[in-house]
Amino acid sequence: MPDSAALLVGCDAEGFARARTFTRDTLRSWSLDHRSDDAALVITELAANAVAHAVPRPAAGGEAEVWLGLILDPAHLLLTVSDCGDEPPRCKPADLTALPENGRGLFIVDALAEEWGWTLRPPAGKTVWAKLSAAPPPP
Repeated sequence: MPDSAALLVGCDAEGFARARTFTRDTLRSWSLDHRSDDAALVITELAANAVAHAVPRPAAGGEAEVWLGLILDPAHLLLTVSDCGDEPPRCKPADLTALPENGRGLFIVDALAEEWGWTLRPPAGKTVWAKLSAAPPPP
């Protein structure tokens, strides 16, 4: 059985900080400290993408939320973010003439992950995932 952990976080600065802490703490408990920086960045980018593009703005007094998941098998670490949107994640075309403040999240995920993608979660929603190697760094 793979190890797994999940966390429901609010879609705000505090929620993103909790997501990074949760990711780092979980990986430390799995003796995967060497993957903490990349995993925390990937989970934050996936969550930020969900907030920006998939999570509807809550009604007054409500809070938008996403589910984070970490799954470890012998060879890989799978990072997931589940939201209520049905639209596929899209990379914005690169603007090579400027350094935009946003729109680079999935490019970062693509650069750090062995692979990434998404799956629908019927009846509504999707999970965006990224797979990182669990192998220790070379000596």
